[in-house]
Amino acid sequence: MQTPDAPFSFKKIAVPAFGPSVLYGVSNGAILPVVALSARNLDASVATSGLIVALIGIGSLVSNIPAALMTSRFGERQAMVAAAILSILALLLCITASHAWMLAIGVFFIGMASSVFMLARQSYMIDAVPVYMRARALSTLAGTMRIGAFAGPFLGAGLIHFMGLQGAYWVAAIAMLGAGLIAYRAPDMAPPDRRPGQPTHAKPRILDIARSHSRTLLTLGLGILLVSAVRASRQVVIPLWADHLGINPSTTSLIYGLIAAIDMSVFYPAGTLMDRRGRLWVAVPSTLLMGIALIGTSLTTGILSFILVSMLLGLGNGIGSGIVMTLGADAAPTKGRTEFLGIWRLVADMGSSVGPVVLSAITALASLAVGVGVMGIFGLSAAAVFWRWLPRDNPSAKAQ
Repeated sequence: MQTPDAPFSFKKIAVPAFGPSVLYGVSNGAILPVVALSARNLDASVATSGLIVALIGIGSLVSNIPAALMTSRFGERQAMVAAAILSILALLLCITASHAWMLAIGVFFIGMASSVFMLARQSYMIDAVPVYMRARALSTLAGTMRIGAFAGPFLGAGLIHFMGLQGAYWVAAIAMLGAGLIAYRAPDMAPPDRRPGQPTHAKPRILDIARSHSRTLLTLGLGILLVSAVRASRQVVIPLWADHLGINPSTTSLIYGLIAAIDMSVFYPAGTLMDRRGRLWVAVPSTLLMGIALIGTSLTTGILSFILVSMLLGLGNGIGSGIVMTLGADAAPTKGRTEFLGIWRLVADMGSSVGPVVLSAITALASLAVGVGVMGIFGLSAAAVFWRWLPRDNPSAKAQ
């Protein structure tokens, strides 16, 4: 294991660790703006088009446990390669789709591949980086994916200009091919006794892992669920509230870009703070800022105030970059780590699925302002959960 006396350098693992993350972000960013448009071009209704977009998240949600079992059995590198291949095949199905149901199947399989890829890259990074730099590594992992997701739509738009909507899927397929090739050539980081083909003890069962770590899952897991719900709902809140204020789409896009820029600029300092001072120093401020920003959004009446609270929302989300993965890595046991991380991701994906649904339900029953305010309360509740149950000790400091 690396120690401060033999300093670890990110440069040694930059390409195998972060390269697939950037390219995965590019792939996702390229297709997300066009899936609904592709469905509409295949004569799907607006409601059906929305459902097809949601299939990415549904595919990821139902695949978390199988992804954990697959990664545990075959190893992180092979799992990432397999996920890249599945994603490319699914993207080709989307490109050649002649009916909406074909597009839906392709999108669902993209979500399934996403679950395998994201769990495997997290597990790979845990092996590749010493504990005392874990938060920085996982924050950077999340941040590089966001950078890729930011670039993806621009790259997709360039090819769409020449090829139509299929151009975005080709950008995504090429990016996933690159991610798969990097993963294939990456060195193994797992200890020898955990590598595929080595004799191992019987793998722990998912239910046994869930039972033995039930307290963690019911306490910190609740915080992760709330954070994920807030993060997913903010993607809906910004355009809906902008429309509520009468802001035109082009200005809304600029606001989105501003939020993304702030989001991407703070992930490494936040990871450094987590490693040096502890997870609490980021988890609580991040969720407090997002909660306050969402409550503030529900009270805004003009474009200037809306931009200010949107920037605060981007800052809160940005400093929380990698927090879900970091807390999961800290809580995961040595034996049964991938199984635990599969459950952890399942909890996070449940939050991502529930957030927009809760927002929509409250908006239908009361108003958009009330719905946005409730999501803000979710953020404040997450901060309270972390303040109550997140350990005060610093795993990174203990490893030094």
